[in-house]
Amino acid sequence: MRVGLFVTCVNDTLHPDTGRAVVALLERLGVEVGFPQEQSCCGQPLYNTGYRHRTEPLLPRCATAFRGYDHIVTPSASCAAMIREHYPRIAARAAEENRPGSDPAALAEAAASLAPRTFELTEFLVDVLGVVDVGAYFPHTVTYHPTCHGLRSLGLGDRPRRLLEHVKGLELRELEGAEECCGFGGTFAVKNPAVSAAMGADKARAVRDTGARVVCAVDNSCLLHIGGTLARDGSHVRPVHLAEILASTDGRLA
Repeated sequence: MRVGLFVTCVNDTLHPDTGRAVVALLERLGVEVGFPQEQSCCGQPLYNTGYRHRTEPLLPRCATAFRGYDHIVTPSASCAAMIREHYPRIAARAAEENRPGSDPAALAEAAASLAPRTFELTEFLVDVLGVVDVGAYFPHTVTYHPTCHGLRSLGLGDRPRRLLEHVKGLELRELEGAEECCGFGGTFAVKNPAVSAAMGADKARAVRDTGARVVCAVDNSCLLHIGGTLARDGSHVRPVHLAEILASTDGRLA
C-alpha cells in the first residue's frame, strides 16, 4: 500500500511537526508513505471567497501530484472535505457553464480520481487500516474539539474519540458544547473578526472548564484559533493536533 501525504498549507507553513507525526505514525503501522513535492494548496481559500474559476487549475495539478498513490491521507478534515465534497461540484459547474478556456472533462477526471482516494487521517486509520490502538502513549489530560468539516462534511463521528480512548495514559475530558464551531472558519475569521473572536472566546472558556492540559482536534487551523485565544487569556492549555498524540510513544509534551 502506497500512501501520499497531503500535508496542507497550514501544516507546511506553521505546523510541520504534524506532518512529521503522520509519517512516523503510518510508518510505525507498516504503511509506505510518500510526499509528492508537486503538491500545492487545495484551493479552499480561493473557493470560499468566491474565486471558483481560479480554483479550477488546482484540481488537475493535485491529481498529477498524487498520481500512482493508492490513498491520499491528510491531517486536515477541512482540506479532505474540499477535495471530496467541493472538487466534484467545481467540475459539475464547469460542465454546466462550458466556459471558454475551461476544461470540464479534465476537471471531472481529476475530481473522480482524487475524491475516492482522499482520507482524513482518523478515518484512514479506522476505516482503511482497521486499527484503533496505534500503540501511542500520552499521559496527559486531553479534551477533544470536533471541527466543523470533520463533524459535518466528512462525518467522522466517534473515530477520533475511539483512537484517543486507546492511547495509554491519556485521560479524555468531556468538552461542553463540543459540536459548536470555534469561530475560525477560514476566511470567515477575516471577514467577521468580531463574531469569530466571540465564538473563539466561548470555545476557549469551555476548554478551560474541562481542566485538561491539552486540547486536540483534527485541524490545526481551528487549533490555531483556539490556542491563540487561550494564550491571550493567559491559559496554559496546549493545543496539540491529534496526529501528534497518536504518534507519541514517549509521552512528552513539547
